[in-house]
Amino acid sequence: MAVKRQLSMVLDLNKCIGCHTCTSACKLQWTNRNGREYMYWNNVETRPGTGYPKNFHEMGGGFDQDGALRLGKEPSAEDYGVPWEYNYEEALMTGTDPWLRPNVKPTWGANWDEDEGEGHYPNSYYFYLPRLCNHCENPACLAACSRNAIYKRQEDGIVLIDQERCRGYRYCVSACPYKKVYFNEEISKSEKCIFCYPRIEKGLPTACAKQCVGRIRWIGYRDDKDGPIHTLVDKYKVALPLYPEMGTKPNVFYVPPLSPPKIDEAGGAMAESRVPLDYLESLFGDGVSAALDTITAERAKKAEGGESELMDTLIGYRHAEMFKLS
Repeated sequence: MAVKRQLSMVLDLNKCIGCHTCTSACKLQWTNRNGREYMYWNNVETRPGTGYPKNFHEMGGGFDQDGALRLGKEPSAEDYGVPWEYNYEEALMTGTDPWLRPNVKPTWGANWDEDEGEGHYPNSYYFYLPRLCNHCENPACLAACSRNAIYKRQEDGIVLIDQERCRGYRYCVSACPYKKVYFNEEISKSEKCIFCYPRIEKGLPTACAKQCVGRIRWIGYRDDKDGPIHTLVDKYKVALPLYPEMGTKPNVFYVPPLSPPKIDEAGGAMAESRVPLDYLESLFGDGVSAALDTITAERAKKAEGGESELMDTLIGYRHAEMFKLS
């Protein structure tokens, strides 16, 4: 859909420390009650890993190469992980079963495989991947909705669900290849990340970006050539979409992570990167190698005392300057 302007986000995976402050900020503001308890509009996954919901990237959705809509699988409650609470008093004071649900122990949750990764010491590896609705240029959820309840705002391209029109058919849930649309059983309607538009309208960044202690998130408009989004996505091309082959044209972009080299049996550095390039390409497409080369070159230039617009942007000296909302 054509919009007047498109608001976008870039996340630098080299700076994410997996603290989940972004998730907590979103959860406390939007999804801690009223049927949303299982929802994480923003979550942070360990990669390599199964993600949230479990193996969402294998559930289908999006568009094929000819542009035809593909309806995928709707995740089950177990794929998300049924919410639970801890009986802290009994667990800490008596050593008994800490789960509050009688005779039921959770078997999966949003961060069940956190920090596991792959490989063996000293060449094991993992990194963190925060995810939220991509507010796509070509949203599969919108295309799948038979009620015309999903729309992109003309002023900023944020994708929203009209709760008055939604009837809970859940085609949007199946069609989203990132599984970032959720069904609220209490109200029988679909819900999703709203890019904190009430904050955006007041000139404030999203809660996840504002609370990020690692300063990994930039927000701005794609057409602002003086803004950070244009610098990272279009000028230096170091920020890439997740699973671009899904055909939705996401507006959330990622700076792929650099990694140290593998270590051989003698303890020496090998030519091969610890995080395999083919794995990063499976996530972010064939632009990964060029992006990593650009970052490496600009880092070296900055380390030698030279000027680097790219590194000055990525460092994020002043948090407020990472958000250009006008």
